[in-house]
Amino acid sequence: MTTSFADVAASNATLRAFLHGLPGVDRVGADQRAAMLGTRSIKTTAKAQAIDLAISMVDLTTLEGADTPGKVRAMCAKATHPGDGAPTVAAVCVYPDLVAVAAEAVAGSGVKVASVATAFPSGRTSLEVKVTDTALAVGAGADEIDMVIDRGAFLSGDYLKVFEEIVAVKAACGEAHLKVILETGELSTYDNVRRASWLAMLAGADFIKTSTGKVSPAATPPVTLIMLEAVRDFRDQTGRQVGVKPAGGIRTTKDAIKNLVLVHETAGDDWLTPDWFRLGASSVLNDLLMQRQKLSTGRYAGPDYFTLD
Repeated sequence: MTTSFADVAASNATLRAFLHGLPGVDRVGADQRAAMLGTRSIKTTAKAQAIDLAISMVDLTTLEGADTPGKVRAMCAKATHPGDGAPTVAAVCVYPDLVAVAAEAVAGSGVKVASVATAFPSGRTSLEVKVTDTALAVGAGADEIDMVIDRGAFLSGDYLKVFEEIVAVKAACGEAHLKVILETGELSTYDNVRRASWLAMLAGADFIKTSTGKVSPAATPPVTLIMLEAVRDFRDQTGRQVGVKPAGGIRTTKDAIKNLVLVHETAGDDWLTPDWFRLGASSVLNDLLMQRQKLSTGRYAGPDYFTLD
């Protein structure tokens, strides 16, 4: 069943009424369900399949002030050839000024190029700058834009400003997909996570993303659970599917598989593809590769067997 939300964004008042009319999140219940799902054990063949699926969902990322073209090319080589027959990752994620380098390095591999336009990680700049930043990144070859919302505006109740900025950045994306970063560690409550998720989706987000990775806490299991519930309910009401990307704090194979279980049990198997679920984590890739080798050979490689990020 498809529902129209055409009037929701008519004003700040109508947005507030809608967002604050969403069902409240049972914090204890969300924490307990996420913890319970985290105890699921996956073994042997299923574990091997889960590891390869997780690798294919990784957005391999470098977002440091000291990033260089050489570092980006090295990361792209790892993204396209992780080693030992492993699948390629979903995307590489870089600052806008390094998009052209990444696009050239992954050309023809199927690996997407994502860029954190819009004054990442703070988002504290004008809409004109955000739109220009986005357009330049797309023009340089970005397939995906990871934008950060204005948390100050959101927390002060200026939902219409956040909505209109997402709409404008989405328009600047053209054919590129838009991932909207909520920075859930700054949203204070689970209810705000649900509201921000719906606000981003109503404004046209193709993905909703937990965090920049620069703020703690980042992608906690309960927050990812709440966002998965939001995309599931949004599709039920609108007919449009939106992806989810937890980012930050996902470091081990166990963490990655816990996220796959969350997806399966909350949103369903339709989201268990790189088209609809991503892992914003770079350090996790080495552990996934180490565990993959252990399953295939019966022994671990040292942590320095794979390139260090």
